[in-house]
Amino acid sequence: MKIGFVSLGCPKNLVDSEVMLGLAERAGHEVTERAEGADVIVVNTCAFIDKAKEESVETILEMARHKRDGACRHLIVTGCLAERYRDELRKEMSEIDAVLGTDEVPDIVGALDGQPRPTRVPVPLLRGPVEAATQIAEPRPLKYLYDADTPRRRTTAPHLAYVKVAEGCDYACAFCIIPTLRGGYRSRPADSIVAEARAMAARGVKELILISQDSTMYGLDRDERGALPRLLHALNDVDGLEWIRLLYLYPTTITADTIDAVADCDKVCNYIDLPLQHASAAVLKRMGRPGTRSTYERLLDSFRHRIPEITLRTTFIVGFPGETEADFAELCDFVEQTRFDHVGVFTYSHEEGTRAFDLNDDVPADTKAARRRDLMLRQQEIASRRQAERAGQRVRVLIEGRSAEHPLVVRGRWAGQAPEIDPVTYLTECDPSGFSPGQLVDTEIVGSHDYDLLVRPLP
Repeated sequence: MKIGFVSLGCPKNLVDSEVMLGLAERAGHEVTERAEGADVIVVNTCAFIDKAKEESVETILEMARHKRDGACRHLIVTGCLAERYRDELRKEMSEIDAVLGTDEVPDIVGALDGQPRPTRVPVPLLRGPVEAATQIAEPRPLKYLYDADTPRRRTTAPHLAYVKVAEGCDYACAFCIIPTLRGGYRSRPADSIVAEARAMAARGVKELILISQDSTMYGLDRDERGALPRLLHALNDVDGLEWIRLLYLYPTTITADTIDAVADCDKVCNYIDLPLQHASAAVLKRMGRPGTRSTYERLLDSFRHRIPEITLRTTFIVGFPGETEADFAELCDFVEQTRFDHVGVFTYSHEEGTRAFDLNDDVPADTKAARRRDLMLRQQEIASRRQAERAGQRVRVLIEGRSAEHPLVVRGRWAGQAPEIDPVTYLTECDPSGFSPGQLVDTEIVGSHDYDLLVRPLP
């Protein structure tokens, strides 16, 4: 059969999609990029916040039209929304033929073939004094985790690949549903990750991006202290790889030997992604986040002392229940003092099934939006100054292709820019025909435009 696949959400979800595609191809099915020509359409969903859920539902409804009006015979829904609202989806959308949760990735082949699956019975779970309508299924002991031998059909550019080093999460952040959807933290063995990296490099991958819900906890669930630094050193020896990028580092589990590994391994990008979420002690406490502004500042100082050229990225949530003007002012002051290179800001989304759902969502929506705009404007000024400071520096740029907006301009990224989430780099003063995706080019920074860098190739 021809299988059409739509993957929504984060890179971790994308890896699940690629594994399901690989399993489908191994079973003899053909993958098509055209939904209207597919016999079966699979939608791998996200359910992290309201907007993600809305996008998932809208995409399911859009794909359902192909089932009613086109060649599609079956519609399968997978991923986080399926894990969270399995029964509701089947009840409300009769077009759906199968629903697979996050632990049922290997079942995709059976679902494609129409094989019946046993029904899971949800166990009510109360998170404090909440109404019955907000009860959710008890988190199951999820166990699935792919390995180096699992078939996988990559959908990213040939020079780029995401690799999960772990699945699930053991933290209990008040705003987050991930532990319920993904289960407890479980690391992959290092030899499996290295074997997958070697296979990726042999197929032309230049940039390997390591992902999990908390990459700095890697190995701790297996009582392997220092596992992440050892993994970085092992990956650094893989022939063919040029860049190794770490995403999602929890600030209170970063150790000195991890910082040393980033500094010492020449292929590991001097780029750190630290989702801090806030700087006010009161807000962090209500969020259930360990650490304080002072511990965060000491950690950032450690990185900058050990790796002066480090690029730092973080994310914050504004409008969390109880966030006062003083709390927000402290967050703004923290951002201006620490001068991050990249900042993402989200407005708080009141999600059922989380501990924060019991709190009064007392920050008005317009106040949340105004605070987000304010913080992003402050960060834009900081980023502009940071970009101006880089003028004249020499950086290697990974070519991604011609710009969609300007066909005579070449688009790429330097090591301080992660794909999809960060700004990009544009090459000027060059012939676009002389560059190809995956090529690494030595350049000099000549300026910036908004958040993006402008460079010229060096002779």
